[in-house]
Amino acid sequence: MTGISGGNGSGSNTPPVLGFFVQPNSANVGQTISPPVEVVARDSLGNINSAFTGAITIGFASNPTGANLNGTTVVRPVNGIASFGNLAINKVGTYTLQASASGADAVTSGAFSITTVTEP
Repeated sequence: MTGISGGNGSGSNTPPVLGFFVQPNSANVGQTISPPVEVVARDSLGNINSAFTGAITIGFASNPTGANLNGTTVVRPVNGIASFGNLAINKVGTYTLQASASGADAVTSGAFSITTVTEP
């Protein structure tokens, strides 16, 4: 079992436990990552915390090429899930994303690739 530490409150004010509900998929340079990356906020028991409405921020955890993450990077969850529907990266490479929210531990996605558009 994993213990709970830190935080700035108790009861319904307990910080959420974040996780990637939908991991980022590979995409072409400059194209929207599809399906949308989704981050879920869970309570200390592992249930989706549908009452949590704090802002969830997404950014690079690893960015070896100095790329830009374009799109909306701060989203408030609906029913405990924040959907990042317009994320795109402007350079070829392999990346990971990190999601964070106030009081919560940051969580890192699995690695994914951004590739060059190939013409048929």
